[in-house]
Amino acid sequence: MTSGSTCPKCNSENVYHDGSLWVCPDCAHEWNPETDSGDAGGESSEVRDANGNVLSDGDSVTVIKDLKVKGSSLVVKGGTKVKGIRLVDATDGHNISCKIDGIGAMNLKSEFVKKA
Repeated sequence: MTSGSTCPKCNSENVYHDGSLWVCPDCAHEWNPETDSGDAGGESSEVRDANGNVLSDGDSVTVIKDLKVKGSSLVVKGGTKVKGIRLVDATDGHNISCKIDGIGAMNLKSEFVKKA
């Protein structure tokens, strides 16, 4: 480790050099300081649906495929419309928080929805 090296995503000082990339074992972020030019994840701040449309808080989305609800026998059917989504910064990939009629509050991955 060199002094002054921190992860641009989580600001951890626990980073190491691996080939031409720097790696943060805390958040699994990899970057090349010569090509990133100090931009700390500008792309990751916007959430996109399965078609590439940018989502924002309050949007309505439609689920594009049947999704099993973890820990339950319930299934969110493809074509289900979800109103008033809220974008969250989740590390497990579930970046949409919402309420689905008949199921309740849950988190969804943006790759399984399209903007309505």
